[in-house]
Amino acid sequence: MKKTPWILLLALTSSFAAFAGGVRGTIRGDDGNPLAFATIYVRQTESGAVSDADGNFEVTLAPGHYDIVFHYLGFETYSQAVDVGTDFISLKIALKAQVIQLQAVTVKAGKEDPAYTIMRKAIAKAKYHTQQIDKYTAKVYIKGKGQLKDYPWLAKKALEKEGITKDRVFIQESVSEITYTRPNKFDEKVIAVYTNGNSRNTSPNAYVFGSLYEPEIGETVSPLSPKAFSYYRFTYEGTFKDRTYYISKIKVTPRSKGDNVFDGTIYIVEDWWSIHSTDLNVTKLGIKFHVKQIYNPIEDKAWLPVSQQFYVEGRIFGFEFVADYLATVKDYKITLNPALPMEMTVIDETVQKEQAKQVEKKYSKKGQQLQERLEAGKEVTRKELNQMTREYEKAEREEQKAPEVIEETTFKVDSMAYKKDSTFWSEMRPVQLTKEEVRGYKVNDSISEVQKRREEGDSLKPSKNKGFQPWDILIGDRYKLGKTSNLEIHTPWGGFNTVEGWNLIYRMSFYKRWVKKDSLNPDLRPKTYRLQISPIARYAFSRKVLSGIMRVDFRTQTRRFTLEGGKYIHQYNGDEPIHPLVNTLTTLFLEDNLMKLYEREYVDFRWREQVSKFVTTYTQWTWSHRSELANASSITWVDYKEKDYTPNAPVNAELGSTSFQPNNAFVGVIGIEARPWQKFRMRNGNRQRVSNSSPLLTAEYRRGFGALNSDVSFEMLELGVRQQVKFGIRGTLDVLVKGGTFFSGQRMFFMDYKHFLGNKTPFVTTDPVGSFRLLDYYAYSTHDKYFTANVHYHLRKFLITRITYVRLAGITENLFVNYLASPTSNNYTELGYGLDGILRVFRLEFATAFQQGTYQAMGFRIGISSSLGSTFDD
Repeated sequence: MKKTPWILLLALTSSFAAFAGGVRGTIRGDDGNPLAFATIYVRQTESGAVSDADGNFEVTLAPGHYDIVFHYLGFETYSQAVDVGTDFISLKIALKAQVIQLQAVTVKAGKEDPAYTIMRKAIAKAKYHTQQIDKYTAKVYIKGKGQLKDYPWLAKKALEKEGITKDRVFIQESVSEITYTRPNKFDEKVIAVYTNGNSRNTSPNAYVFGSLYEPEIGETVSPLSPKAFSYYRFTYEGTFKDRTYYISKIKVTPRSKGDNVFDGTIYIVEDWWSIHSTDLNVTKLGIKFHVKQIYNPIEDKAWLPVSQQFYVEGRIFGFEFVADYLATVKDYKITLNPALPMEMTVIDETVQKEQAKQVEKKYSKKGQQLQERLEAGKEVTRKELNQMTREYEKAEREEQKAPEVIEETTFKVDSMAYKKDSTFWSEMRPVQLTKEEVRGYKVNDSISEVQKRREEGDSLKPSKNKGFQPWDILIGDRYKLGKTSNLEIHTPWGGFNTVEGWNLIYRMSFYKRWVKKDSLNPDLRPKTYRLQISPIARYAFSRKVLSGIMRVDFRTQTRRFTLEGGKYIHQYNGDEPIHPLVNTLTTLFLEDNLMKLYEREYVDFRWREQVSKFVTTYTQWTWSHRSELANASSITWVDYKEKDYTPNAPVNAELGSTSFQPNNAFVGVIGIEARPWQKFRMRNGNRQRVSNSSPLLTAEYRRGFGALNSDVSFEMLELGVRQQVKFGIRGTLDVLVKGGTFFSGQRMFFMDYKHFLGNKTPFVTTDPVGSFRLLDYYAYSTHDKYFTANVHYHLRKFLITRITYVRLAGITENLFVNYLASPTSNNYTELGYGLDGILRVFRLEFATAFQQGTYQAMGFRIGISSSLGSTFDD
């Protein structure tokens, strides 16, 4: 099964040793109905297990005395002592419905719901819980199961060819040993994997070490976040006793329903102010998640999760799917942080005002410092507790050698992990496989064997067909030439423009990869070198001209080298603001030939290198012979009498005529990109950037040289900064500012001007931050000073998104302002509003344009949802 990107998958991974005896039996409610996936916790081994769908359970244990705790949300926890020998002991467990006592919490002030006092204390202590444990180790078992329930009929044939049917169940199990070291280091060693097909994925996703004690998890605001009261309403639903602990049941209701907020129930341990269990729901991009967690007091020192269940369902583009994950933990070994106190009494000064004043007065007279009171287990206010944890974290960050690293993980897979037999798995599983799961494994294994035999019998290994087929010339395919080399025939494509008429683009690519492991540190990610060689041919039917280029691209983890040359046509703006498909549609259906093209014969060299973890440099050197082109086709599918095709020459306010004679140009570019405050995640010793953790500062110098028979001579310098700021899940602000100037002594042609990302089509295919919606492509291009500013604010709740149904449909709103200052732009400004995530795919925008504050134009634009990406790849 391929990697499943379930947002909020808080799963852990585990292992269970085999012994001769143990306990087995059934768990039922007091009404006689079986309790599916009830938690079984063994105090002596700090181990968790669960019952199956019929309430049956089996836990293997070494001979000895054990206290077995049975737990199910909504029922009283039951504990039973057993003496295990060499055989299994049969138990019939009947849990009583939970008795909730509403009078357990009293309120001394106002009409505020008691839940708010409980949650204020829990939130105040959340940071404490993240710092409480210096280190822990555990063994974890996880089982993931998924099924495609429905799919479009157009995809039926392709899916069934791959063995994917509506009744096929995909399963994956893993057993791991994990180690956590404060403040942010996680180590995972996978010791066993049982999976279908050719998958080798074992770690569920980046949320494997997530925690509700953190302010956000999976971009969803935690009920224990310092900002929780802005996002949630809390309702006290009573208190019950679990063994010697009193547990408060708190209903969590989002203030505005939609993606990235929880709803459900959270249970808080009184006095500990830690999580006892959760039963929460959340949606992400229309996918629904149901999360159940059971915590237990480990060594009576800290409450940690012992079992977790995740249910997922969703429908995207006609594909309906369901999945569920089960995780159980055993063999916890914890080491507490000696710098933090074990016990304390937290006072909510919002409600317990008099008591808070007495505490401050009492200890101010004695001159007893906060740390001394904490060590003695005395009372502290929420404010004091928050102050203590903030100061502690700040001191630790200052002591760290690499404070820019916010998370460090290592992930290893044991060489024998995929070779465990069925006996091993039957002993390791905390709950036996269902008949459906057993059948799913059999189907998966048989399909995998067929695929394996097919591949082993074919020396030329394509992705879709067995060997080269004649029709591959027309539809394309990919062929495996060796372990690290491939050949691809890209699917031919093309379009229409008035310069070429219809064109056809044909491309082939050869790929080669080299992988070198570090012999001194084999756990580090291997160094990978990639080579791509691509010949590209282009035929213009109206011009009857065949042109083409050869591209050689070589890259490593930190640098990229590209050499390219040949004869090809290009847009005057090298950033290509008009997508060829969009131009085809607007030309044939609207009679708007907006794309303006010229031809060049050239050699181009590009080099890009990451010189440090904060700085990247790049350079580009191009020699080209450039020629003007004229329209060669007048074909249109819809003929507008009042319109006609315009000449293939851009219109510019600074330049009377953009026409030019054939010329040579030798141009060099040197640029630098800096992220001075960049944060990183470390995985197996390799740094991975945390997106938008630092502003991006850019500087680029471009010069046209008179050498090598070149007809140009100019200099240009551009500076820029881009930053994204997130306001929780409420909104995201993107800002991009650029400014530049050309220097004196210019000799240049129109394609050398500074151009801007304009748009005159109904479709937006460029980055929504940095592009204009109504600006003419070339009217205000300049060879002088210029300044641009783009501000884009993405809001979760603004106007129509105040309607709950609209938010639940995944729709958000955008506000944007685009500004251009150049010698002829007259302070060109755009103001816009957009609906994002329509049908989870599209973006609809309305924009108005002004010059010198005077209204100029308005229009609607359609684009791809910003959550899916803002650009198309050629």
